[in-house]
Amino acid sequence: MQKYFKFQYLLFISLSLFSLSCKQGGDKNDNNKEDPSQVKTYSNPLDVEFGDPYILNDGDGKFYMYGTGGGAKDGFATYSSNDLVNWEFEGQVYKGNEEDSWAIGSFWAPEVYKFNNKYYMFFSAQWRKNPSDELENFKIGVAVADQPTGPFKEVSDEPLFDPGYPVIDANVFQDDDGKFYLYYSRVAYKHPVETEISEWAREKGWFDEIEESWVYGIELKPDFSGVIGEPQLLLRPPEKMDEDNAEWESRSVTSKEVNRRWTEGSFTFKHNGIYYMMYSANFYGGPNYAVGYATASSPLGPYQKADNNPILEKNIEKGGDVTGTGHNSLVFSKDSTKIYTVYHGRTKPTGDERVVFIDRLRILENGKLQAEGPTTTDQPLPFLTNETE
Repeated sequence: MQKYFKFQYLLFISLSLFSLSCKQGGDKNDNNKEDPSQVKTYSNPLDVEFGDPYILNDGDGKFYMYGTGGGAKDGFATYSSNDLVNWEFEGQVYKGNEEDSWAIGSFWAPEVYKFNNKYYMFFSAQWRKNPSDELENFKIGVAVADQPTGPFKEVSDEPLFDPGYPVIDANVFQDDDGKFYLYYSRVAYKHPVETEISEWAREKGWFDEIEESWVYGIELKPDFSGVIGEPQLLLRPPEKMDEDNAEWESRSVTSKEVNRRWTEGSFTFKHNGIYYMMYSANFYGGPNYAVGYATASSPLGPYQKADNNPILEKNIEKGGDVTGTGHNSLVFSKDSTKIYTVYHGRTKPTGDERVVFIDRLRILENGKLQAEGPTTTDQPLPFLTNETE
């Protein structure tokens, strides 16, 4: 069986999602189909006000969701669930901005991994050390706990590393050889880039410059105390206006929304020897936030963006009411035949609040990804079974 990334998935007794008929006719070898009238359902969005949602499967029949916001003050909270749909608030699990903390604000995008019966939280925050008083001085840190509900304590009084520019959105992947890799986004702050898009915007008199965020990767020390080698640039917005992904990745600029283009919120996994990196583009606070992906034959690239991007985006042009879909993570069944994408978005009823969605993701026979969302109609309910075989 193909082993997927994420070391917590290598250790757990995982979920089995039953009675899920797909929109294209259901999975093969499904010999025990339920009467459709008896299949329980759920509807998006979930009752969780998180941005940047991430789900940990603890391996004992329990899931924990972490994210930005959710009522936490200077840190992060978590929700628990037995079925991926009904979530119970467990309270704040990490608090920064303490006397001995390097992190003092802008606590974003936590991801928690289980390894050797310890729980490691990777997150981004504003660094206390800021001699030039930069507005965006974000770095990545690590905190550890004995249980998924914390309390998480920082492993160091300094960030994980300092690449010389502000960084956010940590994502960790463990390859088949045991090596760990850290992926992150260099923020757009004070990073103007000359491209055909920036020239076009300047000629229209809209923006003098366009700042960009880029995704990098680097090997991670196995004890999570630091990094190995130098960061490698893996993804950036298209430089030319006629490139395949230029239109959708430039919507925040071409709609005159803001003078920035983003590549952020990456999530990496492996399937059939191919490395998939999902990422989000456009302004996270606007309607054009959307998800694409790229593939590579090695964990540090080079990555080639897919020609069917974006695979998850607003649906208001199709009669829906969901916008701002992005910063996703994935949940896998034990045999990796069923995958769900977990992401945040906005609806007309929820307004500016980011709320959580969970929808089916498929890997097609040709290797392309297909997200079946965003949905707000009834969907078959995922269930957990204690699968031991």
